Amino acid sequence: MNQNTLDILLVEDNANDAELTIRQLKKNNMANNLIHLKDGAEALEFIFATGKFAGQQDVLPRPKIVLLDIQMPKVNGIEVLQKIKSDPRTQSIPVVILTSSKEDPDIQKCYAFGANSYIIKPVNFESFAEAIKNLGFYWLLLNQPPTE
Repeated sequence: MNQNTLDILLVEDNANDAELTIRQLKKNNMANNLIHLKDGAEALEFIFATGKFAGQQDVLPRPKIVLLDIQMPKVNGIEVLQKIKSDPRTQSIPVVILTSSKEDPDIQKCYAFGANSYIIKPVNFESFAEAIKNLGFYWLLLNQPPTE
């Protein structure tokens, strides 16, 4: 994949959560280069240029960060995480789990498979908005990714 600009790959099947996330990132000028995908299968096709994205590996941008929900149709977020982190081409992409799951086994699995962070979505709107703002600020502005 080439280094076209893609700041955030948001993988979220819940339309309300996706809309709130995108709105908050836009409000803080962090969603200029964002792609939203609705399930894990589509995310894997995008990241690895397969399926409907086949043959596009030279034009698909590499995300600076993946915001990944766990509970999704087709392929769950833990499987997506595992595939991203087990492939040398993509293992350095930061993956932040953004989920409503407070289940300890999910948290343990995600870190075991290489998640860079695990954030439980706050139920309260103001808390959710603040969490997204801080998340974007840290991963897009403060964090220094490895050079490829």
